[in-house]
Parts: sequence; C-alpha cells; structure tokens
Amino acid sequence: MSRGTLHSPLAFLPTTAAEIADRGWDQPDVIFVTGDAYIDHPSFAAALLSRLLEREGYRVAILSQPDWRSADAWRALGTPRLFYAVSAGNMDSMINHYTANRKRRNEDAYSPGGQIGLRPDRPTGVYAQRCREAAPGVPVVIGGVEASLRRVAHYDYWADTVKPSMLVTSKADLLGYGMGEQQIVEIARRLDATGSIESCRDLRGVAYRLGAREDLAAHTFPNDAGDGRTLELPDFETVKSDVRAFADATRIVHQETNPLNARRVVQRHGDRLVVINPPCLPMEEPEMDRAYDLPYQRRPHPSYTEAIPAHEMIKDSVSIMRGCFGGCTFCSITLHQGRAIQSRSKASVMREVEQIASDPDFKGTISDLGGPTANMYRMRCSKPEVEAICRRQSCIHPTVCKLLDTDHGPTVELLKEARSVPGVKRVHVASGIRMDLAREDDEYLEEMAAHHVGGHLKVAPEHVSDSVLTKMKKPANHTFEEFAERFEAASKRAGKEQYLVPYFIASHPGSGIAEMIELAVFLKQRGYRPRQVQDFIPAPMDVATCMYYTGLDPMTMQPVETVKKLQDRKMQRALMQYFAPENWFMVRKALLEAGRSDLIGDGPLCLIPERAPKEARDMRRSGAQKLGNGRGARDGQRPGGQRDSGPRRGSGSRRRR
Repeated sequence: MSRGTLHSPLAFLPTTAAEIADRGWDQPDVIFVTGDAYIDHPSFAAALLSRLLEREGYRVAILSQPDWRSADAWRALGTPRLFYAVSAGNMDSMINHYTANRKRRNEDAYSPGGQIGLRPDRPTGVYAQRCREAAPGVPVVIGGVEASLRRVAHYDYWADTVKPSMLVTSKADLLGYGMGEQQIVEIARRLDATGSIESCRDLRGVAYRLGAREDLAAHTFPNDAGDGRTLELPDFETVKSDVRAFADATRIVHQETNPLNARRVVQRHGDRLVVINPPCLPMEEPEMDRAYDLPYQRRPHPSYTEAIPAHEMIKDSVSIMRGCFGGCTFCSITLHQGRAIQSRSKASVMREVEQIASDPDFKGTISDLGGPTANMYRMRCSKPEVEAICRRQSCIHPTVCKLLDTDHGPTVELLKEARSVPGVKRVHVASGIRMDLAREDDEYLEEMAAHHVGGHLKVAPEHVSDSVLTKMKKPANHTFEEFAERFEAASKRAGKEQYLVPYFIASHPGSGIAEMIELAVFLKQRGYRPRQVQDFIPAPMDVATCMYYTGLDPMTMQPVETVKKLQDRKMQRALMQYFAPENWFMVRKALLEAGRSDLIGDGPLCLIPERAPKEARDMRRSGAQKLGNGRGARDGQRPGGQRDSGPRRGSGSRRRR
C-alpha cells in the first residue's frame, strides 16, 4: 500500500487498547516495548520482529515511547499472554542522547518532530522494571542494540565506570543479542508450548542469569559447531578494578563472534552467573527474504502528526544485506549483526524497489541501495570448511584474505536492474563503500561513477596515520589516495564532476596531537575541508573502547596512548578544522606545543596564518566578555565550549542542557 493512501490503523499493529479491541482480541500474545516511534518499515526492528511474529500467528501490540515515569501506559495496554519484548530502539540510547563531549543532543531522529525527552537514558532497564510492575510474573525479554552491547560487564563512557551486564541491572528473564529474528519467534513458540522461560535457555543468541543455587552443569548448550567448551570471563568485580582483566575479557568476547565455532561464555556477578550462548547462525537468503517481504506499510503509524526524521531519511532506501567482516575496532556491527554477510535475493530486493516506485508520492530516486557496507553484498568465504574454524577478527585487515569472495558482479547486476524499474530515475548508494574492496573491481567503480553517485560518494578512510589506522583495523592511507585517483578518473570518463566525502575520526585511541597534525596537513594538501567532525565515542564492548578505558590493545596487550581530557579532544577537533577562524587560537597552541611552528605562516603548507583572523579575535573578545565575573577565558578555548559540529553551528549541542 502506498504512502499516498490514507492508512487505517488496522493496517498497522495495534498500539492502544482500543486498537486491540478493534481486532477482537482479548489480549495480545506479545507486547513489544520500544523507545522509538512506531514506524512500520523493515529498517526498524520493532516493526520487522513484530511482523515476523504476526506471520507465525501471534498477536503483537506495540507500546511505543511510553511515559516511563509510571507503569500506567503498560497497564493501559493490558497483559501479554506470552511475554514482553523490550528494546531501547534502533540506536543506542546514550549515543542517541549525547555527543562525544557528553552534551545533550538537540534532536532525537527516532521521535516525531525530532523531539527529545521521549525516552529515558538507558531505557531498556527502565522499561523492564515497568513491565514487571504492570504484569508481575510475565516474562521480560530484552534485546536490541543497547542490550546486545551490554550483555557482559562493560565500560560505560557516559558514567565513566564499568557497569554490570544489562541482564543484572534490568533483572530481565532473557536477553536476546544480535538482530533477533531467529530468537524471538522460537521464544514465542516455546513459551506457547511450555509456559516456561527456562525452556529458552539453550537457544543461540540469548543470555540469561542463573539463580544463586542453580548449577551451570545442569544447563547444557548443544553446540554441534563448537568444541563444547564453556569459557569463563574474569568476574564483574575483577574487571571493574583491574584493567588487564577487562582487556582479557574483551579479547575473549571478540574471539567468540564466529557462530560456526564460538563457545558459550559465562561471567560471574556476585553470586549470580551470566551465561551467554554462542551467536545465531547466519540467516540464509530465503530467511532474509521472508523477513523483508512482509506486509509493511512503510510509514509511521497514522497517530503521528509530525514527521519522524529517521523515517524521512530512509523511507526510499532498501537494505540489501547485513553484517560486516571489516572488524573495525571502533565499530559495533560485528558484535550485533555478525561478521558473516547475510544477503537478500535479487528478486526480494526488486519487489521492494517496485513497491517504492509504485507510490504516488515517490519522486524517482532510491536514496540508498545498501547496508552497513554497500559493496559487501553476497561476499562470503569461498571455503566453508575454513570459515567454520576461522577466528580471524577481520577478513580484510591487514590484507584482504585470499579466500574471501570479493566479486562485485552480483552488486553491479542488482544496481542495473534497480535503475531499470519503471518510475525509478536514479538509484543512489549512500551507505558508503569499502575502498579496499571497490578498487579491486573496475566494472563496479565505473558503474558507481556513471550511475549511482549523486555528486558525492561517502568513504571512510578515518585517518591518515598508519599507526592509528592499524589500531582501527583500517587499510593504510595509500589505499584512500589510490581509490581517490581512480574514482576521479572514472567520474571524468562518465562525463561527471563528482567528489569523495571522506570521513575522519578525531581522538581515536593511538591518535595524539602529532597524528592529528599529520591529518591536518594531509587535508590541507588535498583541499579537503570537513564541515563535520566525527569524534570517537567509546561504545560498549568495542575493542577501541577497551583501548580507551584500559590503555591496552586487548589483542596484543600492548599499551595504547589515549586522549581523555575534554580540552585535548577539542584540540584534535580543531586541528581537523584548522581553517575555521574560531579554531585559530587552539590550532596555534597545538602546533607550538608540538614544535610545529613551521606550519604557522603564509607558506603553501601552513595550516594557519601568523596573525589571528579578525573573526577569531572578535569571537575571543566576545567570549571573554560573556565569561566575565572573574571566570576569564582560557587561551585557546572557545568561550562556552565548542559546538559539536564545528563551523556548522546549526547542529551543535545545547550548552544549557
């Protein structure tokens, strides 16, 4: 059904007691509690998982962004027959709420009108508590990105401390990690058959707490693929007090991410044991198709009167795959979606493209045909017997594995067919591509340059210092330079003026002032002026987060220099935007402290002029006046704190919050 048609609430899953009654239900089987607005689109987990349950015959209601200050919203919807499914939403709530400098963001893209404040910080535990208040004894199953990344004891950047597993803090009965399709349906079946949440403890992709008197030996996991061992992580109290133990735990968790050989992992929290079963096996193409071919309305529930920014961004996009074998240390995709690429069939993708194109409101442009990395579609290990025993953290770092099938042919074929659909004028690839893979396929690069780049192509070199790139598990800088040359040449052959939009990260572990000056000089030489700067945010369970917290690389146990002070982080941001007048004083300070006064002046390689621009002096003077009453402005510090977006002032954080 098209977005141009008036949608009855009956076309959506029920969200109120009245909508439940309209269906003639006495009660739902499952209530899905989510921190996002309800958008019935396969890009949103609440919709996809609920539609899967619906396909299996279960009655599902959606409790979206409820007022968490009491259990009234939960009671109003009634008691689910089987269980509550609880998720903070599509995005980790703390990253959604706060900038890298821990300042409150001024928009929530997953809320109507971008309104903030419609969910609490770390809502998973809060929602779980309200479920228990509203319906004591009904099982509570938590999941989603927030729970996935907190399934073991983890470093919490916003609290600057190690927190216990979310199973412990939420007191949930079960935690489903990963994307959730396989677990949630089987949980419903087993609860329907037995009424016992304990019957779900041998499922892949779940974690649970053992009672103080329960014996782990009585809870077996039938892992035919693994060696049957159970690995014990250092306990919560130890990882909280000993950084080396924390690094050991991080290494073990990341070594057990291949579902074909992963072992069960346990971690003690006081007198309770948290048990984490191996990840779910990768979904095969027919399973992926069944999940994405369900009757989604592809729009927000009609009760919303304001647009939802996240929906506006993805409404005309199509997910063709999930997972990533890149293994970047600052990225959570492997821990959540998995390392193995899981792809939809071309027929399934085309059905979705045709559905979008048939909408009277469609303007002719598919905004994105991609996934976490757009050019990993259908790429898998060419030797299943090797994949079954491989524990390599990345298939493409430090070099592309010779057993990896890097054929871009299926992607090229998919792109060609998508743009041939009647009503489709353009098909963009906005997800970003992996350069070290794309440069190996001339046909793919020519196809992209000629047809699928809307003037700008997103790429993520992330840095130019090879020492930092090694810690990121990213390819050496020459890869980016070679790709840039080839993309420019392909664009010229296509008769188009097109540009790369490179993304770089400031303050990543291993990146000091010297490395950021190296990056700034590179940007100056190449003529790049990034309008937005991505600050490193230590997300729970990431390898780079472990480096940030412990000062150790968990894979080698070698020391890593990290930047933690706010002033130092601001200095790294300023160096990346050396050209912004408001950054002149801070950049000058960084260059002098690093002994790089040669970069101050009027020479072609100089980053800043000898004298401060008038704008910089005026801003400093104005800031000093505002900071009066004896406080004074520090040398090099932007008065009141630098905005998150640098010179693009419209998207900065609100200092007052």
